[in-house]
Amino acid sequence: MVRLTKACVKSTHLPVTVKTRLGWDENTKNILEVAERLQDVGITALTIHGRTRCQMYKGNADWRLIGEVKNNPRIRIPVFGNGDIDSAQKALDYKNRIGVDGIMIGRAAIGYPWIFREIKHYLETGVQMAPPTAEERLQICQQHLLRSINWKGEEKAICEMRGRYLKYLKPLPGIEIYLKKLMLLTQPEEIISFLNEMKMYYKDCEMIHLPITIPNYHLHLSNAS
Repeated sequence: MVRLTKACVKSTHLPVTVKTRLGWDENTKNILEVAERLQDVGITALTIHGRTRCQMYKGNADWRLIGEVKNNPRIRIPVFGNGDIDSAQKALDYKNRIGVDGIMIGRAAIGYPWIFREIKHYLETGVQMAPPTAEERLQICQQHLLRSINWKGEEKAICEMRGRYLKYLKPLPGIEIYLKKLMLLTQPEEIISFLNEMKMYYKDCEMIHLPITIPNYHLHLSNAS
């Protein structure tokens, strides 16, 4: 890891950053040594996910070790924390308690990209921002589909979006019926038209307020093993 990172640093004039985990397993949580050695070869920032590789996404992220790296007097580069942040309040709490320079968010943003503006608003004002409206959820879902089609092609994008509709639209009352139809549509024009119909149906509706759920994408791997 150190050798490869050193080669990257030497091969470019651009800043090189690293994102890594605490270690491979419970017996090799060597992030304190790793952080120092990576800094010594020239990286400009470090992000730490508070789990081991063997944990995948099971259990809770260990922010205690992230804090030890950040508060190590030898560490001069910015340190960012990652793992289990799913609300603006939690982001502020962890930033204040651990002292990290910033926080990265992954799974909690899937189907809920508004989490970033909510955190920014909460940090600036101390007030929780109103959640996105039904129309906004449908609009961003539609935008996601169109951009994915431009990037990946129609067939792959439409198949992948079937796993995203629920994340975007779950708080909408009675959404199950609409989701079943969305799953069956195969043409972009049909899907866009149907999403526009849903915008009209859900206009000014009162949504069900649900907490963000963080998916465990590696659960099937651990079950298979």
